[in-house]
Amino acid sequence: MSEMKRDLRSPTAPLIAGFTVTLVTIALFSTYTMHQMRSLRDLQTRTVDRNRKDSLQLLRIQNDLHSLELAMLDILDGDEPYPLAAWKGQFDRTRADLEDALQIESRLGPALRDPERQYQFTVALNQFWLSVGKVFEMSPSRQQKQASNLVRHSLQPQQASLNATVARLLVQNNEADEEVTARIHAIYASVWRHVYIFMIAMLLATLLTGLLLVGSNRTLFKGLAALSEQRSVLARRLIATQEEVLRSVARELHDEFGQILTATGALLLRAVRREQSQTTRRDLEEIRDITQTSLEKIRDLSRALRPSILDESGIEPALEAYLPTYERLTGIRVSYEKTGSSAGVAGSVAIHIYRVLQEALGNIARHSKSQFAWVRLMFSASHLRLEVEDRGIGLPPGTFSGARGVGLVGMRERAELVHGTIEFLRPTQGGTLVRMEVPLG
Repeated sequence: MSEMKRDLRSPTAPLIAGFTVTLVTIALFSTYTMHQMRSLRDLQTRTVDRNRKDSLQLLRIQNDLHSLELAMLDILDGDEPYPLAAWKGQFDRTRADLEDALQIESRLGPALRDPERQYQFTVALNQFWLSVGKVFEMSPSRQQKQASNLVRHSLQPQQASLNATVARLLVQNNEADEEVTARIHAIYASVWRHVYIFMIAMLLATLLTGLLLVGSNRTLFKGLAALSEQRSVLARRLIATQEEVLRSVARELHDEFGQILTATGALLLRAVRREQSQTTRRDLEEIRDITQTSLEKIRDLSRALRPSILDESGIEPALEAYLPTYERLTGIRVSYEKTGSSAGVAGSVAIHIYRVLQEALGNIARHSKSQFAWVRLMFSASHLRLEVEDRGIGLPPGTFSGARGVGLVGMRERAELVHGTIEFLRPTQGGTLVRMEVPLG
């Protein structure tokens, strides 16, 4: 018994532990994934998008520097019939656009950029504009020659240096983009790798949990099967004991009490014949009638408990003898129909079929409120079918599936003992139909 209790221990604790581990794993993986997604978002918004916008401003600055270069070439060529002051407006517009672009670029510049280089670029640009101012401040008389020398020896080298600085900044942005792209790819690869690891871990956890559940269920079902076998053995013993007790009581009623009442009736008959007083004779006859009625009731009770014809002739004669007695005692008319024939069903099979019939007819008398009943006994080559039907109030709906109640459970137990089946049905016309099938052979 202690071993069975150990086998039937509940798998709830291991399953809860496995479920908890699974939830913790999912929470950790979700936290890790959210952290990686935030890192990707920061890289894209803080670095990639910012670098892209900064590169656009650098290209804008580079384009402005190129415009200045073209203007200075025009000044050096001297092909245009315009005075030097005619280019001042172009330089001023380009300077305004450059300052706007530099202001935006200073906000978008990467955090890793060297501040010293940014400062040198600003100083060089200011120096360039100072030189430009000197060019346009020259007097018209010596403007062209000195301006050309200043442009050639000062402005063009400064513009080239500024252009080279902007080009290096663009290269740095491209390198930063490549680095960020590599980091993004690494994060994606790490996420995918951990996704695969998580999926494998979840599959293993599910497999282990399933194996644990299957093992626990097998253990439980094994224990339940053992308990069911013990219950069946106990049911067989109880039913066998019950039948033995009923047989003993029926024999005692028939043999002992029947003989006593028979002898009492014979003595009373003899006393009636000898008695001369009419009053006494009537009393003795009344006592004899009561004794005879008691004898008949005891014989009916003996046959109901364990009819001897059941052991001697089998189920068919026992039913034919029992049904008239049932009609007489209950007032319920029974329509009996037999189909087919057999070599005779006796022994324990006949006893169990007879008890099922008794219980079914007893339920009709106690509960159905029906005045009619139908009993059908059908034989085939391999099976026997017993049907007991009425048109009464019927059993409650939940009773048909579970067969609740001591009597119904006993009927099911008896059907299982003879390897048969029993059904409790509700016919379309109403009432109850008890159908029992028993294999023969």
